[in-house]
Amino acid sequence: MSLIAKVCGITSADDARMALAAGADLVGFVRHLPSPRHCEDLESASVGVGMRGVLVSVTDCIDTAIDEAIGYGLGWIQPYLPAGERTHALARAHAAGLKLLLPWPDSPDQEPVATDLYLWETAPSQTGVHGGSGQPHAGKFPPPGPFLLAGGLDGDTVRARMDALTHDQLRRCLGADAASRLEASPGRKSTPKVQHFTSTVHAIQV
Repeated sequence: MSLIAKVCGITSADDARMALAAGADLVGFVRHLPSPRHCEDLESASVGVGMRGVLVSVTDCIDTAIDEAIGYGLGWIQPYLPAGERTHALARAHAAGLKLLLPWPDSPDQEPVATDLYLWETAPSQTGVHGGSGQPHAGKFPPPGPFLLAGGLDGDTVRARMDALTHDQLRRCLGADAASRLEASPGRKSTPKVQHFTSTVHAIQV
């Protein structure tokens, strides 16, 4: 089975269509105004994406992300939530017919929480932002279940980062996520970079 290639930070319908044509299994739409990858017109950008779409939000309440994902017909939510809100996130997502991609920063002392899939990424304490920093992490604190690897990935780096995983980590790694390193300019994707990333991820054997 091929690994999952997730292309995040999509801001336009053209980039969404391009990413899917390039083989992206999931495409992420960031709804966070401070981000250079904030998708202002999600209604247009998400046309035809359907269940492969991931609503990425920074919010104090998961209901906000759930309502927006349902409203635009997306299949996943990737919410950056306060610690106390993470506990019941999976049940609330499933009750709404959505899947949960839970951000898991590479930092210690996190309480295990149930989810469909984790996103193992660089900690905000290192980057100053939630995701999309283009910075790798040390890989010291893996999620407690199946995950997508993220943090400083593109077609040139993803294979080496996969090779650096331990046997147990590799067994739980279901794919990879990239955002800022696939850009031609802030918020706009480069077709060759997206194609290189998705084809490289799909060629990796685990």
